[in-house]
Amino acid sequence: MKHGFLNALLALAFFGCTVAGAQVINKGEAGRIWADAKIAAQAGPANILLPVQDTVQAALALPAGHLFIPQPHATMVLQAIGRPGTDERLQGLVLPDGDAPWYMAIRFERSGYIQDDEARSWNVDALLQSLQESTEAANAERKKTGLAETEVLGWAQKPAYDGIAHRLAWAVSSRNKGAAGDTARVVHYNTYALGREGYFSMRLVTNLNALPSYQPAAHTLLNALQFAEGKRYADFNAGTDRVSPFGLTSLVVGPATKKAGAFSGFTRWAAKFWAAGAVAVLALGVALLVWRKRRAAQVADDDGFAHTMMVDRNAPEPTLPQPLAPNPHADQVRLGQNRHNANTPGSR
Repeated sequence: MKHGFLNALLALAFFGCTVAGAQVINKGEAGRIWADAKIAAQAGPANILLPVQDTVQAALALPAGHLFIPQPHATMVLQAIGRPGTDERLQGLVLPDGDAPWYMAIRFERSGYIQDDEARSWNVDALLQSLQESTEAANAERKKTGLAETEVLGWAQKPAYDGIAHRLAWAVSSRNKGAAGDTARVVHYNTYALGREGYFSMRLVTNLNALPSYQPAAHTLLNALQFAEGKRYADFNAGTDRVSPFGLTSLVVGPATKKAGAFSGFTRWAAKFWAAGAVAVLALGVALLVWRKRRAAQVADDDGFAHTMMVDRNAPEPTLPQPLAPNPHADQVRLGQNRHNANTPGSR
């Protein structure tokens, strides 16, 4: 790999950190991290296995002219270019063998099987508005932690979903709030590959103006990732597999739709089983009424002690698994990717 790539990556990081509000470490330290990463890297052509908890989820057919940097070096490279934090979902980074200013972060989110029928009725204008609203809602937290507030300007590519290959791609143009219109901006070109137990996010980061040049590289790498036998989307088993409580929309607009998605999933489940369950509920209600009358008579004969139901109001609320927050600045990792299936099985 040409040494010029490090300078290109640092230049890209400069603009990225303007957005993120982070600090880039000095070039000397970055050079040391980069040298160690190159030693650990695999050069294409190569078949890169992507294991999750000792189970291979997929393999990446890395093309010639590319490097794959595995963990933990991938995290150190991201930190060196001003992307703080660690992320256990991160599989590694793909970089071009040259001075092209882009890199791709590959992560796996064990979200469960994601139902994808939402894509048939997507309204991209409504999706953009939801994304803008969720970004604005996140600004309050970013401000508390000293990060720059951001705003989403529009689509760099509207969401496009391939229902046969189960691949999704989208990108937005964003910038710091209040930044000049001609400010150089970084774009995250988001691609996803859906599988049986979750999904891979493959986010290519580059300058917005350069996106048309490097967008084909993102799709080449997306198509080069293939799930292992038994882990493919088509391998889903409704009787045993866990279904994500959120649908495909959450991979675009992020956390803002989670509660709404879960609620709508529940209402669909309730509607489906209402007819069958109504009779049982009615019968249970009659039985409960008879029991309560008998119980009231028994209580009247007691020694005057009150019979109360104790509720633990300090019990924790149930939580749902958090998918990869797909927003234009999701590479600033914070550790904690859908609608509930009507036949939701138990976890594997």
